[in-house]
Amino acid sequence: MAAEERDRVGKKMRTREFLSKLEHHQIVSAIREAESRTSGEIRVFIQRGKLSADPLGIAQKKFQRLGMHKTRERNAVLIFVAPRAHKFAVVGDKAVHEKCGEQFWKRLVDEMRGHFQNEKFSHALTAAISEVGKVLATHFPNASANSNELPDEIIES
Repeated sequence: MAAEERDRVGKKMRTREFLSKLEHHQIVSAIREAESRTSGEIRVFIQRGKLSADPLGIAQKKFQRLGMHKTRERNAVLIFVAPRAHKFAVVGDKAVHEKCGEQFWKRLVDEMRGHFQNEKFSHALTAAISEVGKVLATHFPNASANSNELPDEIIES
């Protein structure tokens, strides 16, 4: 259902510095492009400040608080990043996990880790969004009456 990464991600960095290096428009465009081929939903959440608990648990709580479990087909995915703690997690709803399995999440996290370690932050996110979008499009193709159920912007909190 989810994967997380606890390894060090690049050098020590404040969230503000991480955010300044993100190409927000490129990330939002990647979300819109991926969602154009699927009924699934993809969101990116950047956690400001310190992280006092397990990133996977926090990501799962954010997933619920953001109402991502309420999509019609239970096919939403949240990419959660806590730059200051050098941790991230990816959470997929029930239907997504049933279709793609644990290996998909592991491979996705491994790829993201490599980009983060090389400080290619925007690329880590856009590549992950693209991979998630491909899986969603395969298993949850875009229906003509599909509406965008969740906002596409990056959430910072």
